Amino acid sequence: MDYMKVYEEWLNNDYFDEETREELRGLKGNTKEIEDRFYRSLEFGTAGLRGKIAAGTNRMNKYIIAQVTQGLANFIVENGKEAMNRGVAIAYDCRHYSDLFAKTAALVLAANGIKAYLFEGLRPTPELSYTVRRLNTISGIVVTASHNPRDYNGYKVYWEDGAQILSSIANPITENINNIKDFNEIKLISEEEAKAKGLLVILGKEIDDEYIEKVKSLSLREDIDKDINIVYTPLNGTGNVPVRRVLSERGFKNIYVVPEQENPDPDFTTVGYPNPEDVKAFKYAESLGKKVNAELLIATDPDCDRLAIMVKDNNGEYLAFNGNQTGAILIKYIVEGMKDTGNLPKNPFIVKSVVTGDLGKAIAAKYGVETYDALTGFKNICGKANELERDSKGKFIFGYEESIGYVAGDFVKDKDGVISSMLLCEAAAYYKSIGKTLIDVLNEVYEEFGYYRENLISLVLEGIEGQGRIARMMKVYREEFPKVLGDAKLTKYVDLEIGKVWDLVSGEEKDSDIPKSDVLKFYLDDGSWYAVRPSGTEPKIKIYMYSKGKTLEESQNKLKVMEEVIMGKLHSVQ
Repeated sequence: MDYMKVYEEWLNNDYFDEETREELRGLKGNTKEIEDRFYRSLEFGTAGLRGKIAAGTNRMNKYIIAQVTQGLANFIVENGKEAMNRGVAIAYDCRHYSDLFAKTAALVLAANGIKAYLFEGLRPTPELSYTVRRLNTISGIVVTASHNPRDYNGYKVYWEDGAQILSSIANPITENINNIKDFNEIKLISEEEAKAKGLLVILGKEIDDEYIEKVKSLSLREDIDKDINIVYTPLNGTGNVPVRRVLSERGFKNIYVVPEQENPDPDFTTVGYPNPEDVKAFKYAESLGKKVNAELLIATDPDCDRLAIMVKDNNGEYLAFNGNQTGAILIKYIVEGMKDTGNLPKNPFIVKSVVTGDLGKAIAAKYGVETYDALTGFKNICGKANELERDSKGKFIFGYEESIGYVAGDFVKDKDGVISSMLLCEAAAYYKSIGKTLIDVLNEVYEEFGYYRENLISLVLEGIEGQGRIARMMKVYREEFPKVLGDAKLTKYVDLEIGKVWDLVSGEEKDSDIPKSDVLKFYLDDGSWYAVRPSGTEPKIKIYMYSKGKTLEESQNKLKVMEEVIMGKLHSVQ
């Protein structure tokens, strides 16, 4: 793409409003910024779109939203009148321009004769997944950048099963987007006309009520201590109303909300990077927790599909649990709760991502619950669950990934911070009723199943140069990966890009049963393993390391050696 030519087209085309063109005029002479904004179009894929908010083809703005929605609309029209009539449900989060982008998408769909169901205000991403299934729409859209910094926004597309689209749907949508050669091809009507034609329907309380009732139906126990003190922060996002409501209706009496992070704030003034996976996001929650003597701190990300926790220790300080640890606690609580109440289904199974640890798998196996792997992302986790159920392999009871995403039940086909919040608070309250904290429970799990430790390192490499270096790192590591890490030797490795598994002990080579993706995974003879992959939504290369030892010290030492060897190799690639 000739980025300067495209820049000039945007600059001189009166299709774009004066505000946009004024912003672009301000870039004159800044060749590097112009290149970054126009050297490509934001790539649409199974993760939808995500990027910085600004004018340009490589940025999030109302014109790119309209173009992508027109591509989606063209694909839906190709699927026939029934698909058009079923329509598309649309939700949005608290970020800058989310409401504008959501309405723009709705009006493009309506202009194409496709019914749009638009929420009246902010809603959590998982409620959109529920709504797609509840209203039997052909598709769904969420305008959100999840936990990215404040200058980002995004656009995620769901299909009729309530899960994010897989490549079989994303590819033809992308083809339709690419076939739009001129912005004048995009159809748009006014809100008044869309409503008059019955093509724009506003959603509100009725869907909220049904969704909350469904969440509460997943409750496992009443013999819990509902007086437990809990601090909650929605990090200025969409979780404030639904999470507080479901906890209140479940009878929790002492829920304290961080006041500075209670209401929507697109600038995330008190937190900066609104990712609850980063312990710094808990600064205000910890302060409040000490004032109210909270036993548990919980945080959801801005679109409320992810959950993180901290638990008070014996010294009155708060210990952060990572996604693998929280997942293990939830698995133990859910499986044991189902078993104790006689609700564990026949042939139950769990699905986790390929880069999620094996502690939860070990707990599940104790109770005869099978664990399956899927590619990263809940579109793949829920897709795998749907596939297994279609093939009569059992009943899905839980899905999770190390990046603090969890779901239970079958009415949401995505990670769900509302469901996770309720079940996690319920678990903490149950264990408190038998004299244990979540730290006690986790330590008991380690004693029984071994000391699992993990580390995730993300190397952020932005821009064209960064993209190139990430590609070189993956290429070099494929060809020159280490065979020995300290005292541990490589026994097996997997390259999902070509779908192959090599057993270095037997010499056997076979096909992987996981769909192809740019992921490398390496298994060591001491039970440890690691994986390397580029992020699908951010300018990062991610390294997931997992060690297993008989003691905490042994497991931690193994992790240090793994980090030194792996990162040394990657950093050598320029």
